[in-house]
Amino acid sequence: MKTRKSISKRFKITKTGKVLRRATGLDHYRAKKTGQKIRKSRKWIEVSKAEAKKIRRLLSSK
Repeated sequence: MKTRKSISKRFKITKTGKVLRRATGLDHYRAKKTGQKIRKSRKWIEVSKAEAKKIRRLLSSK
């Protein structure tokens, strides 16, 4: 099975095996959001276990 390139660009896997994603809502309409909210969403967020399982399956290149 090939690696899904669209998935590999959107998610990253840590050394311990956690799947991380970017925070949502940062592409447009940022003027109405507070600076605090924008700063907090710069960090990567861990994906739920159920979703992580699906994403890992799409990333496995076997």
